[in-house]
Amino acid sequence: MAAETSSPDRADAAFRSFAEGAGLMIWRADPEARFIYVNPAWTEFRGRDAAQELGHGWKEGLHPADRDDHEAALAAAYAGRRPHTAEYRLRRHDGAFRWIHGHAYPVHDGGTFSGFAGSCFDITERKEAEEQAARALTEQEALLAEVYHRVRNNLQVTVSLIGLYGRAAAAACRPAFDALGQRVRAIALVQQHLHEAPQIASVDLVDYLTRLAEGLGQLRRAGRITVSVEAGRTALLQPRTVNALGMILAEIVAECLDGTGETVACVTRVAVPAGAPGEPVRVRIVSGGVTGEMPAGVPRLGPRLIAAYAGQAEIAVSGTGMPDSPLELTLPA
Repeated sequence: MAAETSSPDRADAAFRSFAEGAGLMIWRADPEARFIYVNPAWTEFRGRDAAQELGHGWKEGLHPADRDDHEAALAAAYAGRRPHTAEYRLRRHDGAFRWIHGHAYPVHDGGTFSGFAGSCFDITERKEAEEQAARALTEQEALLAEVYHRVRNNLQVTVSLIGLYGRAAAAACRPAFDALGQRVRAIALVQQHLHEAPQIASVDLVDYLTRLAEGLGQLRRAGRITVSVEAGRTALLQPRTVNALGMILAEIVAECLDGTGETVACVTRVAVPAGAPGEPVRVRIVSGGVTGEMPAGVPRLGPRLIAAYAGQAEIAVSGTGMPDSPLELTLPA
């Protein structure tokens, strides 16, 4: 049974009529933040008589860890006489602490501030789902970090082995080993910058391309490689799309290194043209070195590799990457 103080004007008949039948926990407090009314849903949840909850009695059910924050938020709301929302744990009738979402708004009698009225509902299941999702994300990030660590170590070992075999190979075979080694190093860069993305589940396209471009610039003899990125838009992409795009860009740069001398700069330009909302995201890549002559014994695998990478992520591809035929990539929706 709900109760109120001896001042019936504090909780008028219309308010009580609504609150008595409401499924939500409803309360009302005076200008000194003392409860003057709680409805049946409140007393049923708490398992205490309404008289025990009035004044500051209800605070006996607040979780100790939430009391300071709740008091501070309540004091600020009263000082500003403005609506406020809070989440805190409150002891239920069975002794279990349940997460409560509460919303309160100031009440005025005429022009006089007369306290607050509020409603509450149990959000424990939502909180538990959020905590479970947070734990799952932490576990996923830990797993990804372990996978990346192993991949990085394996790629480093692979690069070292390629270098050892290349130095021991006949002179005619060394260019092929060099080409293979720089591709593995480029693959390692693609994976590194993908792993370092702030959100691995949805990667910002332009942020990733910019970071990868800086990394590829150090791939072979600082100053020889230049990769610029111009963006008219960006998008959040799935990891497999970003990975394929990074592999394509890395192959363009590696092929430029294959086809030009050590003293020739490899300049690659990447553009993400602006587009109307709903239009597919497009990426245009132009390299000044993809038409260079490949060293003897080094096959030109770029077109086949690019087609394979694009196919893995359902990226539509056209063009060759030359200035008169830019490589046009249309990313999946």
